[in-house]
Amino acid sequence: MPAVKKIPKRHHPKGFEILHEDRDIIVGNKAAGFLTVSAKWEREKTIHQALNLYVRKGNSRSSKCVYVVHRLDQGTSGVLIFAKTEPMQMALKDNWKRTVKTYYTIVQGRLQKKSATISSYLTEDEDYVIHSSQDSVKGKLSHTEYEVIKEAGKFSLLKINLLTGRKNQIRVHMAEQGTPIVGDAKYGKGKNPYLLLHAASLAFDHPFSHERLTIVAQVPDYFRQVVDYAY
Repeated sequence: MPAVKKIPKRHHPKGFEILHEDRDIIVGNKAAGFLTVSAKWEREKTIHQALNLYVRKGNSRSSKCVYVVHRLDQGTSGVLIFAKTEPMQMALKDNWKRTVKTYYTIVQGRLQKKSATISSYLTEDEDYVIHSSQDSVKGKLSHTEYEVIKEAGKFSLLKINLLTGRKNQIRVHMAEQGTPIVGDAKYGKGKNPYLLLHAASLAFDHPFSHERLTIVAQVPDYFRQVVDYAY
């Protein structure tokens, strides 16, 4: 994979630590609190926009841009990948089923089953809230595989294998088990200042070289303040 020229630090995107970059892709660790792409309430301060400025190296006349491959919720931290061209974006999306997406999350309470796969059809209502349904026509079939790694007091640390990637999927599936994610104000109680959901690693086929890459993003320190573990 061809290397890229170093871009001055002043152009590095805020809220996105670059972990891997080559001619075709940029992969980084998104900080919690940053939008992946624009929303109705925020058009400019997004990782997508920050990376567009980054690849332009401060040149306002440049038309260079990055292409969205997948998204992370605003409160979710972790590995996020962008393509540098539309063909590379399509190649990644077309091969996305081979991508392994591993998350850590801390939930409130304890799960009866220490490992299982949660499956349901997810639908979105008019208030942009996701719900599980058994209606295969209206909903999108979604699978979340989890394993309890550690239990500490009233909290449980889980390792998640995200088998499908629907909007708010992990958050909804955990809440519907009676164990909402700590800090989830939308689907749980949300008393913690952070949503304790982190995309820890992404294993995927490089869209040009087809080399299998595994990118790991360090778990934020605020996880350890709730459950101490060697993440």
